[in-house]
Amino acid sequence: MLNPLVNLFFPKVCYACHNLLNDNEETICLDCRHDLPVTNFHFDNDDAVARALYGRAKIENGTALFRFEKESIVQQLIHNLKYKDHEIIGYVLGNWLGNELKTIEAYQDIDIVIPVPLHEKKLKKRGYNQVAKFGQQIAEALNADYKDDVLIKITNTKSQTNKSRFSRWMNTDELFALKNMDAVDNKHILIVDDIITTGATLEACISVLNQVNSIKISIATMAIA
Repeated sequence: MLNPLVNLFFPKVCYACHNLLNDNEETICLDCRHDLPVTNFHFDNDDAVARALYGRAKIENGTALFRFEKESIVQQLIHNLKYKDHEIIGYVLGNWLGNELKTIEAYQDIDIVIPVPLHEKKLKKRGYNQVAKFGQQIAEALNADYKDDVLIKITNTKSQTNKSRFSRWMNTDELFALKNMDAVDNKHILIVDDIITTGATLEACISVLNQVNSIKISIATMAIA
């Protein structure tokens, strides 16, 4: 009796299209799941993520779950995740990608999953890092450690949502610092983020992590523009 009343006053809607969910649907409706533009990079050995960083940062492997386009259901999902307190989206996407990556040999030796960090002021304002649940679920699937105390962001940059690709690439203000260096020494690290566009943010993270000896770095993101 309680569930019908709850659904009447607080109906469950799809976080992509905002249509009502059926009883057998959770978070994302089946129609949207079917329409999501999956990349299959990790299945097809596609090096699109590595190409985004070509000449600037070396990675072992890289993948993205979806292709990102403006005014798409992927944009709606990530917007709801980042700005509407719907952390469950990160959990769902991390579970989705994690279960795929654990079947790929190249990702089976990942030791540690590290999220691209938020500056402490932005983290306090938002209340959560939007890639935390995503990274935690991937770490669980890969039987790896999840560590959010290795990289810290030491500059508080403004949102880049409305910036052009060129403006993002020209933004050199994203600075990170490394803590707990011993925790990642001789490890294979998987850095996780929401979207890779120019790769500038991930390049900055990789540059800092490369201070560590004998480290290997791979990347997994929710989407690639």
